[in-house]
Amino acid sequence: MAGLLEQWTNMAYSETADKGELKKLWQDYFLKEKDIYAELLKDPDTEVKGTVKELAEKYNVDIMTMTGFLDGINESLVEENDIQNMDEDTVVSLNFDNEKLYYNMVAAKADWLYGLPEWNDVLSEERREELYKEQKKSGTFVREGRKIGRNEPCPCGSGKKFKQCCMGKGIYD
Repeated sequence: MAGLLEQWTNMAYSETADKGELKKLWQDYFLKEKDIYAELLKDPDTEVKGTVKELAEKYNVDIMTMTGFLDGINESLVEENDIQNMDEDTVVSLNFDNEKLYYNMVAAKADWLYGLPEWNDVLSEERREELYKEQKKSGTFVREGRKIGRNEPCPCGSGKKFKQCCMGKGIYD
């Protein structure tokens, strides 16, 4: 049988699922995710720990939703859980690093999460602003060298014009 993470991935990122059902799944997930984060941020210094099943019950969500949540928060934890191999009886921790969590929420463009009012008691407005700017700056791309003209020979050496060769592939962006 597939592990929980694989089941979640197959369900939430399905290529064959009905688009409307998938959209509803994500809308429902984001609402539940927001509630869990709001609860966690009320007491950010207390480590929440338990089996996947216990945490799902604690936050009133199903096992798959909790699996998606654990996948989403994992990189923001002080110590990552082994989510690749977990089942519903695996003990996991939700001990998150406040700044890393905020930064990763900004990176995910999850304004419904980094905009939660609970953050006001966790990080100062100044620190949240610094983390926001730091994350946005890290995603800024600076072009090295000059831009290649669409009618110039392709830099790959094919002999074709850039627009007829690699321009659409994003290789030299």
